[in-house]
Amino acid sequence: MGVLRIILTIIFIIDCIALTALVLMQEGKQQGLASLGGGMTETYWSKNKGRSMEGAVVKVTKALAIGFIVLAIILNLNF
Repeated sequence: MGVLRIILTIIFIIDCIALTALVLMQEGKQQGLASLGGGMTETYWSKNKGRSMEGAVVKVTKALAIGFIVLAIILNLNF
């Protein structure tokens, strides 16, 4: 079981580093001065954001966050 714990720890460290990098790469949710008026402008970019590179980064971030939580729980078990 010691080898499995070492492998999971290495995967956990890689997940932590990747998650940190992806969170820092994401754009802010605020839209500058447009957010002061309270209105959300519907543009082509905002409608198709899920299909863009930014949408892919958000999806990968969510997957890495789930992996982080699962690995943290598994590594916390005393096996």
